Amino acid sequence: QVQLVESGGGLVEAGGSLRLSCVASGINFNSSAMGWYRQAPGKQRELVAEITTTEITRYAEPVKDRFTISRENAKNTLYLQMNSLKPEDTAVYYCRRNSRSYYYSSTWEDWGQGTQVTVSS
Repeated sequence: QVQLVESGGGLVEAGGSLRLSCVASGINFNSSAMGWYRQAPGKQRELVAEITTTEITRYAEPVKDRFTISRENAKNTLYLQMNSLKPEDTAVYYCRRNSRSYYYSSTWEDWGQGTQVTVSS
């Protein structure tokens, strides 16, 4: 059974930092590209950042140069370091895995339950 469990969300002031974690089980983490998505109230879920098994990364334009995605295969854990947070970063953040080693758009699969990030102005 696939499980993706996010943690690390919370309330932070604008300009602050948070680090999200996603622990995976029931999958071959080493062979899976991974990603972070977010969904703000009243908006569609959007891709934030993604990482391949060889640690090639890609970021959405609004978070480039502020967020860093990384992975620690020995711990089956995905991270998202978020710096210089803005109120518009407020959302529920979700972890997702890809069934392939690269982040092909057609092979994204399982979701985590999400963790709330709230940035106050």
